[in-house]
Amino acid sequence: MPTIAVVNVNTSTTMTATISAAAQSVAAPDTRIIGVTPTRGPESVESHLEGALSAVGVIEAVRAQSTLGPPVDAWILAGYGDQGREALQELVDGPVVDITEAAAMTAMLLGDLYAVVTTLKRTVPMIRDRLRLAGLLDRCSSITATDLAVLELEADPSATDHAIIAQSREALDNGAEVICLGCGGMAGRARELSGILGAPVVDGVTAAVGLAESLIGQSLSTSRTGTFAKQYGKIITGFPTLDQQRE
Repeated sequence: MPTIAVVNVNTSTTMTATISAAAQSVAAPDTRIIGVTPTRGPESVESHLEGALSAVGVIEAVRAQSTLGPPVDAWILAGYGDQGREALQELVDGPVVDITEAAAMTAMLLGDLYAVVTTLKRTVPMIRDRLRLAGLLDRCSSITATDLAVLELEADPSATDHAIIAQSREALDNGAEVICLGCGGMAGRARELSGILGAPVVDGVTAAVGLAESLIGQSLSTSRTGTFAKQYGKIITGFPTLDQQRE
């Protein structure tokens, strides 16, 4: 039975539950989904400072899960536009799939241009930078904001859907052919929104599950020949659990 750990980038346990449920809904019957929530960090990630603090909490949570929990075959980083995937690739043995990249890669299989609909305007540059770093920005027609904070997404589902639909329709009118939901907290809405909009809507969490299962099935994982080679042996002051990685 393959096991995939879905790592929330914030400390909201309810959001971890939402993300995990969305992942399990598309996983193969024999795939086990484990939700991982950091024990310290911001309750939502909507700024560069929060992103930096979140990355520390995520690294610690993943280290604890990989050391104390059941074996994990692949990891999903469930933060849209957040940095940190590269650090996890060095840290763990299984493949790591970032939901920002998973959504964009999937969208490009379904249409020419894709658009991202996200939360606050201040997160747009973070998402753009992530897509540029991954080489996925050229076919992104727009990244627009609903002006809903991450923690507001679950407070009023009807208002959330209305805001996503409004931004998505504008993006489709301007040439996009596929919509990507630009926040892990939007997980679980793609299928219904696809029917309403008449165009494919991609949920990065569920897209990442399919990619992770494919990598597991092909026995593929992160290359250790260069960029992501494990290089330990330094003292990491203040992080005793990571000191265990020294070789």
